[in-house]
Amino acid sequence: MSVPAWIPVTLAAAIFQVWRTALQAKLRESLSASGAGFVRYLYALPLDAAMLLIAWVWLRVEMPSLSPAFLLLCVVAGLAQIVATVLLISAFGLRNFVVGTAYAKTEAAQLVVISVVVFGVSLPPLATAGILLAVIGVLLLSFVGRRMSPGELLRASLQPAALYGLGAGLCFAITALALRQASLTLPEALPALFKALLMLLVTNLLQTAMQGAYMAWRQRPQLAACLQSWRRAAPVGALSALGSAAWFTGFALTHVALVRGLGQIEILFTFLVGHFYLRERVWVGEALALVLVTLGVVMIAVSEIH
Repeated sequence: MSVPAWIPVTLAAAIFQVWRTALQAKLRESLSASGAGFVRYLYALPLDAAMLLIAWVWLRVEMPSLSPAFLLLCVVAGLAQIVATVLLISAFGLRNFVVGTAYAKTEAAQLVVISVVVFGVSLPPLATAGILLAVIGVLLLSFVGRRMSPGELLRASLQPAALYGLGAGLCFAITALALRQASLTLPEALPALFKALLMLLVTNLLQTAMQGAYMAWRQRPQLAACLQSWRRAAPVGALSALGSAAWFTGFALTHVALVRGLGQIEILFTFLVGHFYLRERVWVGEALALVLVTLGVVMIAVSEIH
């Protein structure tokens, strides 16, 4: 039995993301949502550069020239991720933000549609079913305990919060797709890990420059707070660098829909931490949703194991 490399890489990415999100949430005590998001780019840069340098020496590869197409795709990916974050945060301040954040989690389903319809990608039927099942499980988790009739859900789905959520999911999907296309512009002989670390450093530099310039223009106090909070923010940046390196490696190895679909397992990891470490109670509805997520990711993995 052969397990494709992208499967353990994606599982590692999900673990790092859960860990980073937990630390990032604590930063909200002293930083705005924009500031808490900015530190993940700023403080990831040193580790991004170090990992690329180590990979360059270890793998003994020739540093490729970066084509305009590669740079443009990295700009698109970086900007789309920033916009997605802004849309998601905007949904928090609106009524029915639960619907908005739930719809943001449809990224994997949107990736399936875009990959198949726009790029003509052929995904294994079992994997496609698994992705959709995992998305359904994630959506159910978002609505557990929220008593909403079908009519209320339909009305909420037409309000700005839901539209922001769908927009966020679309922008996250564009980020993944742009990075996948960027990896394809690099020489085929380059190892996937090196491609991922190169994309990570370039994209993170662009994101830091774009969001840093905006904050210097409009949010100088928050920019200063980000610099003053370096002791608490540095671990967030380190985990962001490790998680992004794993995600980007997955994107370089296979179709992004498979990677992000399997990545839904981060929801399961989050609940396991909450239940066993934080001693939080898991409700019956949540348990059912977690079963669907788990079944979905298992179907994705099995479809690729030969």
